[in-house]
Amino acid sequence: MSDAKMDGLWADGARDRLIRRAIRNVPDFPKPGILFKDITPLLGDPTAFHVVIDALVEHCLPRRIDAVVGIESRGFIFGSALAARLNAAFVPVRKPGKLPAAVDRVAYSLEYGNAELEMHKDSIFPGARVVVVDDLLATGGTAGAAAQLVRRQRGEIDSFAFVIELSFLKGRTKLGAAPVFSLVSFGAGE
Repeated sequence: MSDAKMDGLWADGARDRLIRRAIRNVPDFPKPGILFKDITPLLGDPTAFHVVIDALVEHCLPRRIDAVVGIESRGFIFGSALAARLNAAFVPVRKPGKLPAAVDRVAYSLEYGNAELEMHKDSIFPGARVVVVDDLLATGGTAGAAAQLVRRQRGEIDSFAFVIELSFLKGRTKLGAAPVFSLVSFGAGE
């Protein structure tokens, strides 16, 4: 866990254990050899979901965040709840063709190939402090692309926040100097 302040209630690692128990491993999804981290059990557990949102708020509240950028689709779940708790704007970053108004678009590489993301052109005001949120940090390509969209609109990346980090893929090294916060980290094969 990085950048996390542990209060007395969670200082013994109970938060980490609760979150880890709520994440299901799915072998060979979306393709053979991938061990997918499924967050749907976490979403179905009100206590675990609440604990995750509280931890994200704890990270962001002192940072005075203006906008939360959530990456399609699981980043919408955590990002919109976080934005509501922070009284900040929520900005969806989506796959091409899903946003109805004028968009900025960026192409990037994934572990499985290439992809593109879009964000409405008027989503971020210049100088806005932004946290980019997603459920999982793997290679860093998707989060890095979202950050690029924010910077195009002259927003400032305050930090990145993830529920899960696959540390063996070293995605945080692709995200630049902004702090990277993750609640739980998994090594290869975990």
